[in-house]
Amino acid sequence: MSYAISIIDAFADQPFSGNQAAICLLTDSNQSDQWMQNLAAEMNLSETAFLTKREDGSWQLRWFTPTVEINLCGHATLAAAHALWELHGETSDTLLFHTRSGELTAKRTENGIQLDFPVTQISEFADSEHGAIHTQMIDALNLSTQQLPANQIFQANEDLLIMLDSTAAVEALQPDMAALITLNIRGVIVTAAGGRDGVDFTSRFFAPGAGINEDPVTGATHCALAPFWSARLGKQSMRGYQASTRGGYVGVTLQGARVLLEGQAITMIKGETCG
Repeated sequence: MSYAISIIDAFADQPFSGNQAAICLLTDSNQSDQWMQNLAAEMNLSETAFLTKREDGSWQLRWFTPTVEINLCGHATLAAAHALWELHGETSDTLLFHTRSGELTAKRTENGIQLDFPVTQISEFADSEHGAIHTQMIDALNLSTQQLPANQIFQANEDLLIMLDSTAAVEALQPDMAALITLNIRGVIVTAAGGRDGVDFTSRFFAPGAGINEDPVTGATHCALAPFWSARLGKQSMRGYQASTRGGYVGVTLQGARVLLEGQAITMIKGETCG
């Protein structure tokens, strides 16, 4: 059985930028979780998304890194919506996805695609071994105590969020991935106020424990960055830049317990599976 598959650059306004996602359209329910995980490993991108149409016209959506299934992915959801509209004949301007994180929507706008996602709450890092984690994080990120005070580490669900004092420091980071894997966390979001092209904040995201050393542009981390920077900048609508090698821009609008993420996408490759 073969399935349509495409590679989409998400949160990208030009080819070879943003974050790549593979989108596989399943026309039956015959494939196992292991098959999906194997295909994600074969694609070896940050995420491979699998879509199955439901009887009511909505979509089941699942996301896999090369090593694990994950609960929430922004760029692969944006890429999935783009693929459905551009490659698979969807005509509705709003798409409904059923996911591990509940119901999510994607809407076509004049500026691209708008996703409606749940906010990730930010809290003070309260681990009983805070001091040890602080020291380990300094070592893993190759920073000094002056660059990373203990009060600049926050909890964002499965991830830690680190605030630095400059975008230059964020962009210059060269983490020790082996050291990050030893920490009992999914990933590390590193961020600072401001950035290129007048953005409100800059970030990077490292998740080697989930099979992704550095994610190029991460919609899900912006569900945490939106409330984090809204509280500090006094804004509900902002624009962020994720400073990976590929790089990409994400528009965010905070609406209570939800955050709207906005970006563009470009089809790079389309074809079909053979196994």
